[in-house]
Amino acid sequence: MHGIIAPQRARTFRTPTGRPNPPIVLFAGPEFTGKRYEAAIGSGSDLIATTYWIQIGGLSGTADQYGQVPGARYEIVPHDGSFDDFLDALRAAISQPPAADGKRNMIVVDDISSVWDLLSYEVAFVSRKRAERRGLALDDAPVDEERDLWVQAKERWGAMLWLLRQHNGPSLLIARQETVTAFENDKPTAHTTRRIMAEKNIRAAVDAIVEFRDLGEAYITGAHSTPQHWEIKPGWTYRYEGLDNLLGRLGYQDAVDARAVTELRPEAVMQVAQQRVEQQPPAHPAVLTGKQATLLIHQALQDKVDPRACLVKLREEWGRRTLRSVQTETKMFGELNGDVLITRSIAFVDEQAEKRAESGTPPGQTENAGSEQSSPVGERAEQGSPATEAGPPVAATEEPEQAREHSAEEPPVEGSTPPPPDPQAEEPPPGESLDDTTEAEEPQAPPTPPVRTRRTRGSDVTIKALTAEANVQARLQFLTEGDILASASESGKPTMMELLHYLRENRPRLIAQLQEDGADELASVYERAPLPDPQIERKFAAYFDSAQTK
Repeated sequence: MHGIIAPQRARTFRTPTGRPNPPIVLFAGPEFTGKRYEAAIGSGSDLIATTYWIQIGGLSGTADQYGQVPGARYEIVPHDGSFDDFLDALRAAISQPPAADGKRNMIVVDDISSVWDLLSYEVAFVSRKRAERRGLALDDAPVDEERDLWVQAKERWGAMLWLLRQHNGPSLLIARQETVTAFENDKPTAHTTRRIMAEKNIRAAVDAIVEFRDLGEAYITGAHSTPQHWEIKPGWTYRYEGLDNLLGRLGYQDAVDARAVTELRPEAVMQVAQQRVEQQPPAHPAVLTGKQATLLIHQALQDKVDPRACLVKLREEWGRRTLRSVQTETKMFGELNGDVLITRSIAFVDEQAEKRAESGTPPGQTENAGSEQSSPVGERAEQGSPATEAGPPVAATEEPEQAREHSAEEPPVEGSTPPPPDPQAEEPPPGESLDDTTEAEEPQAPPTPPVRTRRTRGSDVTIKALTAEANVQARLQFLTEGDILASASESGKPTMMELLHYLRENRPRLIAQLQEDGADELASVYERAPLPDPQIERKFAAYFDSAQTK
């Protein structure tokens, strides 16, 4: 909606309340500087009802021990160490009701540095698993971590902060802090600085920061406050004097019951896009008529190379919205909209491919050489009628009735199977070849190799294509070709049809694996590939080569 000045909906403005949010406080410092000890003392504050302590990571382990600190009053929330269960433990703590006197509960997360470590370990773990599936050699060297995994880690970290913002009481986050070399213009300097070991935007997500320099030495280095509660003077350093004092300076006694914040909604962009699509006027039927759609589908079915790919391309060019708005009529399927007719035609092409594979006919060729592939929509498609807006006119070489006379086989009636061959039908006498002569009639010259028939040649092409795809599927699963053949048949030597059905059933799982690995383009190519596909190894060559070079 760029360029629009007028507001699109009515809004009610409001004046500020002047009240602070329930504070989120960050305790940061090196180990053994008293961060957890001060958190245990703060749990006994008179401003707090009950403190719920969530401990994560193996670097601390002091939640039970600090229960003996004088005045400490908190309960430990257990979890199994996974991020999802940690998040659920945080939900359980937030859901606890406040005390009867109105005092609110406090949450302690010990520590958020370990939470960020956990998310980083998840990225490394998934990256190594992806590398193993690709067949990469794993050694002590780090594996390249893909960007999508870090995006997910950021989202999970944001889910934790979002839950903390829903809490109506104070939250206390403990983090490690380290001294690191300061950089200037991306170059190291002789100076050092302190860095909080967590997600880099953690300082902007809290309301106050307390840095522990040494035992008994802690300073407030950042806070959201107003002169009404705490008059901060520029250049002054303020010591941390206990949690009660800090909450008072932050105005906790006047805090609102729920944090006043407008959360980001990145998913709204999809809702806006969907609304724009719904607000568009429907496609005008005059753009593509039913006769034109039928003709285009018939033309795609007559493609000699890959009719299935032509049907998919036709759907992409016109779009489902346009195709659904036109009605087509065929003798085989009856009245259907253009989108459903393409779906039925794709199923018909797949069925014909199975029959060709079973009969041993090479892909893209019918059993009778030179005959056209039969089309389920060709009977009522108007051959030779101009497509006008739908595309260029299609030249018709013969009438539909004549085309049926020369077709290799009639389109099957939906829901039926082809009739069995007549056992009493006489086979036409084959032409005499060198195989039909007796040894006495053969000349004394070296025998000529027997002439292979078209059927044998087609069967070899089909078996070679199926074997090539079995090899591709084996490499994608880090198996051998023998493993695939053993899985396709109990005997370990599958027939051509058993191997074809097994490869077809195994495709969706491998397509999903390619999409998970980020090879979306190759997954799309594999999804559109016919079965059998003589070019299958060429399509995967670049993918396997890149996996070996990494």
